[in-house]
Amino acid sequence: MIQHMVNEETKRLEAEVAVLKQKLCAIEKQNMFLQLTFEHANDAIILFDKNLVFFQVNNKACELFDLPKEELLKRNLHEFLDLMSKEEVNYQEAQLEKLGETENELILRLDDGQIKFVEYSAVRNPDESGLDICIIRDVTAKKKLENESNKSKQMYHDVFNRAVDGIVVFDKKGYFIDVNPAFCSNFAMAKFDLLQTKLDDFVEKDFKFKVAKIWLLLDKYGRVRGELPVLLRNGERKKFEVTITANIYDDYYLAIMRDVTEKRNMELQLQKSEERFREMFQHALDAIVLVDNYGNIMRANPAASRAFELPLDELENSKLQYFVPRENKRVSSIIKQFNARGEIREELEFHMPNGQKKLLEFTANKGIIDGFNMIIFRNVSERRKMEKDLRESEQKFRKIFNNAMDGIILWDDSCTIIDANPNASKILDISKEELMAQYINQYIPAGQLAEMKHQWELCEENEELSGEFWHDYGKGHRILEFSAKKNVVEGLHMTIFRNITEKREMEDQLRKSDTLTVVGELAAGIAHEIRNPMTALKGFIQLLQSSLKEGQYAMYFDVITSELKRIESIITEFLVLAKPQAISYQQKNVVKIMQDTLDLLSAQAALENVQFASFYEEDLPEIYCEQNQLKQVFINILKNAIEVMPKGGTISVILQQFETNMLLISIKDEGTGIPEDKIKKLGEPFYTTKDRGTGLGLMVSYKIVEEHNGIIEVESELGKGTTFHIKLPIHRTINI
Repeated sequence: MIQHMVNEETKRLEAEVAVLKQKLCAIEKQNMFLQLTFEHANDAIILFDKNLVFFQVNNKACELFDLPKEELLKRNLHEFLDLMSKEEVNYQEAQLEKLGETENELILRLDDGQIKFVEYSAVRNPDESGLDICIIRDVTAKKKLENESNKSKQMYHDVFNRAVDGIVVFDKKGYFIDVNPAFCSNFAMAKFDLLQTKLDDFVEKDFKFKVAKIWLLLDKYGRVRGELPVLLRNGERKKFEVTITANIYDDYYLAIMRDVTEKRNMELQLQKSEERFREMFQHALDAIVLVDNYGNIMRANPAASRAFELPLDELENSKLQYFVPRENKRVSSIIKQFNARGEIREELEFHMPNGQKKLLEFTANKGIIDGFNMIIFRNVSERRKMEKDLRESEQKFRKIFNNAMDGIILWDDSCTIIDANPNASKILDISKEELMAQYINQYIPAGQLAEMKHQWELCEENEELSGEFWHDYGKGHRILEFSAKKNVVEGLHMTIFRNITEKREMEDQLRKSDTLTVVGELAAGIAHEIRNPMTALKGFIQLLQSSLKEGQYAMYFDVITSELKRIESIITEFLVLAKPQAISYQQKNVVKIMQDTLDLLSAQAALENVQFASFYEEDLPEIYCEQNQLKQVFINILKNAIEVMPKGGTISVILQQFETNMLLISIKDEGTGIPEDKIKKLGEPFYTTKDRGTGLGLMVSYKIVEEHNGIIEVESELGKGTTFHIKLPIHRTINI
């Protein structure tokens, strides 16, 4: 029984084993098929563990990652995902964990730097082996194609929308299908409004034939190019350069319309400008020539013909080099500069065929007209001469301005001092910089300022305002004489002033000296005239007294004698006035004394049209003298010289050393001269050669020179003038 049961069980087990073998065989076949499918699949198939480490890969996976199978099985997928953000990678892993399967895209960067775009399909642990299966397809080429396509589309849209020219798509009936923004701007209409119109709507009746011709050419050649005038809805007329292509897609036409209105207007203006240039070229006052790079004159205007002293046809067959001397070294330098810079402005002397030399200023520009160089000439010979004369005049003015003995100030309408010469600074005792920072009215006393302003306002354009004012300068005060003139230059006024303090003091001294001299000389004359009869009276009284008896008429004689003595005392007092006073002799510079005297008398001389010509020998020694008395001598002689020249002339004053110990002062006039017989009487009391003279001046002069141990000698020639020679000792001789 048991054996039977064992046998039955054995048979059942054998049957099950046979079935299992059949199933195993089928599974092995299936496994072999799957293995072949896995290895030879067109897509990469990869088994990952839970950490995304490669567990199993097929050949396509090795090709995808460009690694051998042994190397790839050692790697982690994360190592190839560094181009993707961690957030994106974590998100995709979370989706797989949550849903159990997912599809998405990855960006891989291989070890060689190659970048690949892939699509994948992944299933989480399908057979509970703990491995995830992932099928990956390389879509890099597809992505590139899509990108290129997108770029092309974007480029088309960018070109269409950003094009400067208007672009329009229209159908066979001329209705607008699409327009770009530039077209809308050119037609001054919104896109929606334009899509309701057609091309014919903007073409005037007179130009409809152009539209018909466009359609004809499109049908025949499939494209057309031309110019089309349009009338916009706002009434503005424009011209468009049109290029139309037929059948770009479907039955539509593409037209590119460029607004050439401004271009045509500019061309018209250019044409007018060329006409004006031709007119200017022909009628220009300046010489204009067009030359090639070798100096050949290609064209010239009539002014050039006049400037170069040649007929126009001969000038246009000449070369510029013919008019410039070969030895002129500046020519090559000018040519080099012109070639380097392309333009130049210079001056050069040109020699004309007729022998004339002209200084021409020229401006040259390289290749500006038809490839030729244009040169404009202007004759500046006269202008340069005038400029030279002006510069010389300015230099003379500046020398006169800076070396003038008087102070000169230039000031504007606001009284601001613009310029001042050195003597102005010296007279006002202030530096030029400080003077230039002040106003001229600061130097006028407040008491005189209002009156001077009033006089200045009343002063006409060419009149002068003159006068005197006191100037306080810290060390005392000075008397300044001024003369002001309006607008010596437009908006610029000039004031000339001088220090006349010493002059005024000298005039006071001169007036006193003249008065004392006259009184003294009158006293001396009266005393002389009275003493002679007094001597006779005294003599005869004494004879009369001796002829009478002693005591007879004694009382009368005493009275007469007493009165005579009183008269003698009065005469003695008169003589005191005629005697020289106590004089202080000092070492003085005669040149300065003479110059001060000339300055004092310059105004009187100018009134009589008399000029002083002075010559002073250099390094003249000082002499021992009383300067005021010498001034009086010089004044007397110079005044006489001025008075004997009623028609004006020149007084020559020469100072020089004579012999070893003498100084010679010569004063020569251009008067009528003095006869020889009258020269001997000069210096005598009350003797004069003038109609209204008293003779006292020369008498005083002779006495002063005599007191200085000097002498006066007179030379005269009738009709030519008189010379006074004053000889003074350099060193004082003391008379004992």
